[in-house]
Amino acid sequence: MSLFFQTLISGLSLGSIYALIALGYTMVYGIAKMLNFAHGDVIMIGAYSVIVTVMSLNLPPVIAILASILFCALLGVTIEFLAYKPLRKASPLAVLITAIGVSYFLQNIAQLIFGTQQKAFPKIIDLPGIRISGVEINGITLITLAVTAIIMIALTLFINKTKVGKAMRAVSEDKEAAELMGISTNRTISVTFAIGSALAAVASIFYGATYTYIKPTTGSMPGIKAFTAAVFGGIGSIPGAMLGGIMLGVIEQYSKAYISTTMSDAIVFAVLIIVLLVKPTGLLGKKISEKV
Repeated sequence: MSLFFQTLISGLSLGSIYALIALGYTMVYGIAKMLNFAHGDVIMIGAYSVIVTVMSLNLPPVIAILASILFCALLGVTIEFLAYKPLRKASPLAVLITAIGVSYFLQNIAQLIFGTQQKAFPKIIDLPGIRISGVEINGITLITLAVTAIIMIALTLFINKTKVGKAMRAVSEDKEAAELMGISTNRTISVTFAIGSALAAVASIFYGATYTYIKPTTGSMPGIKAFTAAVFGGIGSIPGAMLGGIMLGVIEQYSKAYISTTMSDAIVFAVLIIVLLVKPTGLLGKKISEKV
């Protein structure tokens, strides 16, 4: 029984990291209608920035975390400006190919700077765990769950209550109508990329703290799984990204514990296919009618 609950805790921890990444995916898609497949590599860049600021510059962990979030936000805005903005009216296929190109570009830049060998992530989160009925819950898991829940609530309030959030919703609904109402589409999309990339930096901190080693391809698989989580929950839905990430992490960990470690990824994607066959918009996604 303890294995069951220990696996659940591990799944919630992993799922929270997926959820943080998926929140960035779902924001960018929900507002800009773009699939930013370079998002996973921003996580890798965020982790390396923490390694540099803590281990090379000897800055305090809090400063390193804030610097990583700021750097990734600026990186996201730069990527959007240089790679995606010129393709604003291009076909989705052109944007997709560009996103894959940006992903490989970031990976190769990281290889040139840091090499291909993995590097140890500094221990910047040191919280005591708790033990409940024989189940050990470490401090990183607790803070990951708490931060993910707080960010989801904050994002939901931001989108629904603030002026910038309402502008994002307007751009998501109809870019042309939003422009006629005086909303700057370019600025709104840039802010969306900044927030999404900042969330990737937060995810990189918890990913590095959990798995302790970083390499240039670190963000690839978590990025793909987080995108899967966003689709699973209903891409464009913030609560859906949270739900999809948590469920994906739990399914993956239970698959490893009770079925097969080598088959866990196949099981995760099989569950996604089944869900989309039953509900094509995802668990919390809404069907949107296209204007013709």
